Formats: sequence, structure tokens, C-alpha cells
Amino acid sequence: MQMSNTLHLRRDQASRTSPQTDVMVFCELHRGAEGAILVTGIQSTALCNSCQLSAVPDLLPQQIEEIFLDKNRLLNLQDGCLSRYPLLRTFSCANNRLMIVEESVFSESPRLENLNLANNELYYGHKQVAQSLSSLSQLKTLDLSGNGLSEDMVSLLVQNLSSLESLYLSQNAMLRLDESTFRNLHQLRELNVERNLLFEIDGAFDHMKKLQRLNLAFNCLPCLVNFEMTQLLVLNASHNSIEWFITNQNLTETFQLETLDLSDNHLLFFPFLPTNNRIRTLLLSSNRVGFYQHLSNYTSSNWTTNVEYYNLGQNVSSITVELWNENLHGDLSSVELLDLSENKVNYFPPGFIQQMPSLYWLRLRSNCLQSFSLMPEDLPVTLYELDVSRNRITELKASQRSISELNNLTHLNLSTNDLQNLPARIFASLPKLRTLDLSHNTVNVCYLPRSSGCVVWSNIVSLKQLYLASCSIQNIPSSAFKGTPLTHLELSNNPDLNLKQESLEGLANTLQYLGLGNTGLQAFDFSPYSHLTSLNICRNSLPELPESVMALNLKLLDLRDNMLTTIPSQHAGMLAQRLQTVYMNGNAFNCCHLDWYKTFMETKGISIVDLSEITCLDLNHRRHKVMLFDAIHCGGSSNEESVVWYILLFVTVSVSIMGISIIYMLTFKPRMLPRAIKKRCWRPAPY
Repeated sequence: MQMSNTLHLRRDQASRTSPQTDVMVFCELHRGAEGAILVTGIQSTALCNSCQLSAVPDLLPQQIEEIFLDKNRLLNLQDGCLSRYPLLRTFSCANNRLMIVEESVFSESPRLENLNLANNELYYGHKQVAQSLSSLSQLKTLDLSGNGLSEDMVSLLVQNLSSLESLYLSQNAMLRLDESTFRNLHQLRELNVERNLLFEIDGAFDHMKKLQRLNLAFNCLPCLVNFEMTQLLVLNASHNSIEWFITNQNLTETFQLETLDLSDNHLLFFPFLPTNNRIRTLLLSSNRVGFYQHLSNYTSSNWTTNVEYYNLGQNVSSITVELWNENLHGDLSSVELLDLSENKVNYFPPGFIQQMPSLYWLRLRSNCLQSFSLMPEDLPVTLYELDVSRNRITELKASQRSISELNNLTHLNLSTNDLQNLPARIFASLPKLRTLDLSHNTVNVCYLPRSSGCVVWSNIVSLKQLYLASCSIQNIPSSAFKGTPLTHLELSNNPDLNLKQESLEGLANTLQYLGLGNTGLQAFDFSPYSHLTSLNICRNSLPELPESVMALNLKLLDLRDNMLTTIPSQHAGMLAQRLQTVYMNGNAFNCCHLDWYKTFMETKGISIVDLSEITCLDLNHRRHKVMLFDAIHCGGSSNEESVVWYILLFVTVSVSIMGISIIYMLTFKPRMLPRAIKKRCWRPAPY
């Protein structure tokens, strides 16, 4: 049966009342018995995406300014297909199968400013495409991403587009860029060439004096040297193989660069930034950055104090630098975010961080730091977030008086280190501390304010979230958190924790999240914590769900890895009406008592995250997936099961009595049995 494709147009009634009202176009594509696809457009826009069109519709209003034909079945754009729309400013034909764009397609679209031809197959007929683009004297934005284009093809396609301001060339097949690739694009402000195969850029951007945003991510660049693009605002060179970043240190002009992303590269040294710059965001995560000033103390001839870079291109034959020369780091005074996560930093040169008086976020996760200073002479007072998790820190340098000067520090992450002996009131001295993560350290909770080798958590009025997972905590004294309005408290993975009811005294009116997974939890009354919305009690070998949980208005409940065999129907109904998320895998559920499962599945608002992993045990102790188990295998109700056992018992007893009787007759009255048999069986035949 042949499918009929008919495009119908309608206009909103408001557009009829006034000729100046924006046109609202409805494109209805009728496809036989399959129904209709309704596509709307506002402000002279026609949205005809995903309509399985094979050509540009020719029934749209002539005054249309924007046409979107993404995700259709167009193979080519023929001459004249846009001639009906002389006011066209935006044309998008992305995610089709375009191979051919004929030479005069855009000749009657003089006002076209935005053209999107991404994710097609234009490499096939790129010469014709180049000819068709040459007539677009007003084009400002062009997207040719995902078309399998080489650098030579790209050069041909854009050679006559001197009006371009934004060019997107991601996911193509370019290997090398030089000064001829974009030679006529003097107005370009944004260029995206990410996800190509670039290994060299030789003067490709030198003439682009207006370029402000450059994306080189996900390529194969080995280095960026002699960088002197002073007008650039954003440079993304992440996910390459860059080993060093060196700017032209001789330039006195101020670089306008605000964001520099060099993450996921092979940097060995902190980048050599411009002497004068305005960098606010410096992203250097997932590299090999370290500091080597300590090497200057070696006097042996086997140690060098300089590093020489050879073959840097053009007129630069080599550069020699001193490893501990702080001037090479350039101006850091405007940096607000510094991300050095996942590097090889084991220390900072004296005063290095203090060179950033505007620093707001400092991220040092997964490095090799063995000590860290929270002293104001080592950290700027503007610091808002500090993450030094996953290091080797054994010593935290701080004094109760001086640390109070860090009056903007709000989020502090010290997790996964080797901290042990912390000053008792160290965190109480931070006036704005809101979130603190000390998980995976050895931290004890003080019984008395003047105790040693422990931390006091009471009367810290700013602290809201405290994470103490895997801290080897055994005892929490009464009122340990009194005066501290915690909303989140994480105590999981302290298997020897002796948690008493009095330990959490003072948190009844504030606590919203409580983590007690793998804490040996037995009896605990949760009912006082009426504001609790998230509760983690996994890995505690609980044989049944604590009844006090029913009094809470929980949204999230983690019950994984306990010894639950079922959840009473009444409790399941109460939970299903309140919970939004629940985890239940790793319990010993009885396959014949899954009423709770039916209740949860019939409730639309609840999500069992690990549903596909939850198992149960049948009568023969065989394990089944709960969602695949058929209740018929339970053999009916418990009463029917009892009847079966009674029948089996009766048959066994009857057979036993008969056997005993036969043995008795054969033993004590052997003549009686033959007589009885003869009397019944030996009868004369009738003949």
C-alpha cells in the first residue's frame, strides 16, 4: 500500500486580525493510517523536524523567515527549492542524508544569516556545496559538524564566507590547520573544531583578530607554544595530548583570556601563562602537573636546574626555563576557580596560592599532598570551596585563632586522607562552614570539649552537612551534636558504632538525611526525627523493618543487604504512599510473601531503583528474580500446603500398619494365611 505524504498549513487566528502579528505556522504531515504529526512555529518560523520529508516543503508562507527540517530524509537540495522564501534568515537541515547541495540553491536567499548542515554526508559533493555557499554574503553562522570533511575540503567550503562570525566544524576528519585554512575569515568570533584528528595548528588563527571563543577539545595536539592570541576570551584545549602550554612572555599587552581549559592532557608543569592576563577560570584537572622548586637544593651534577624545549616551530628553536621561576606562572591575581584535581602535586611553592587573592574555588582532589595549611597566610580569605580529598594528608596545619580569618570558607572536603590528630575545636572556628566531609579518615567524637585526639561537633551554628563515613567511630556521646543544626549526617561504614538514642539529641527538628549503613544498627527509635526525608540503613542484617520508620515522611529509603524476609502489607501500603525512591536488593525475601512487591508496583509514585537485582527464596531455597517469579510455584495457600502434608502422613502410617500385619501373620500364624488364600482362590471350575 502506497503511503501518501501531504503537508497542510494553518495559521493562528491572531495572525489574521493584524498583518503585523507574528505568523504562527502549523505543518501537519499526514501519513495515511498512521495519523498526523503536528509541527508548530512562532515568529515566522516553520518547525518541520522528524516529519520524514524527502524535499523542502513548497507550501509554506512566503514571508517565512526560519525553516527547520532536521531529522528528515533529504538526500539533496535542488536549485530553486528555497526560491519561494526570499525573506529566509535561518535554514536548518541537520541530521539528514545530504550528499548534494546544488550550486544555485541559496542564490535567491540573500538574507540568509544562519545555516545548519550538521551531521550529513557533504564530503561526497563538497565542491558543489562550496559553490552554493559562495552566494551567501550575509551568512554569520555556519554549522558543518559531522560531515567527514578534511582540512582541504573545509578550506574550500569557507573561502568566500568573509562575513562569518561563528563556525562549527566538530566531528570531522581534519588533521592539520595552517594559515590558509581560514584565511578569509577575518570577522570570525567563535570557532569549534573539537573531535577531529588535529595534531598540528601552524599559524591558523594568527589573522583572526576578532576571534573570542576557540574550542580545540578532543584532538591530538601535543603542545601549545608561543601563544599570543591576546583577544581570546575562552580557550578549550581539553582532552588532547598537550605536554606544555607556553605563552609569549615578551608581550606586554594584556591578554583578555578569561577561561582556559587544559584538563585531560599530559601537562608536566603548571602552564606558563601570560604576564598580564584576566584569567578567572583555570582548569587543569587530569594531567601530570607538579612543582619542582625543591630540585634547586640539589648541588649534584646529576641534577639539572633548567628545562629546554626544542623544535617549537617558526623562528623559535629552543626555550630554556628555570623550574622554580615563579614569573613563568604569569599573573594569577584574577583567578577565581583553580582545578588541579588528579595531578601529581605534592606541595606548593611558598606563597603560590596567595598569588590568587580572588580565589573562590580551589580543587585539589586526587594529588600527592602530605600536609596542608588552613592558615590565612597560605590561603586567600576569599576562598569559598576547598577540596583536598583523596590525597595523603596526615597533618592539617591550623590554629583556632588564625583559621577564623577564613570567614568565607563554606564547603570543605577532606575525605580519604590519613588525618588522625585534629585540634578539637578546629572546625568550630570557621564562621561560615556549612558542609564538611571527613569520610575515610580516623576521627573520634569528643566526650568532653577539652578532650584530646578527637573533634567537638557541638555548637557549630553554621554547619548543616557533616559526613563521617568510614571514620572508625565506635562511640558517640550524648548530645554530641547539640547546638549544631545539622540537616545531613552521614555515619555509614562505622561497623563498630554504638549508637544510642541520646547520641543524636538536639537534631530532631533539623535532620533531613541520616546515613547509618553498615553500623551494626539494632534497635533505634526514628520517630522523633519528623523532618527526616532520606534514611540509609543498608548492610545492618536487620530481620525486619523498624516500625518507627512508619512514622516518618520519607522520600528515600535504602534497605539493601539486610535479612528482611518480607514487609507486612500494612507497612508496605504506608511506605508506598510516601516513598519516591527505595533500594531493596540483597535481602532474603520469601517468594511466597511478596505482597509488598505488588503494593509497590501498583503505586505509580515510587521507584524501586534496583528492581532487576532483587531476588527471593522459594520453598526449596532456590533463588529467583522477584520481577520474574510466578506465585503459582508456591503451591497455593498455607492451608492447602498443610493438607498435603497430612495426606502424606496418613498414607505413610497406613502402609506401615499393613506391613506390620503381614509380618505378624507370617511369623505367628503361618497356617492361617494359606487357608485363607485357598478358601478364596481354590474353587472348582464350572466345567
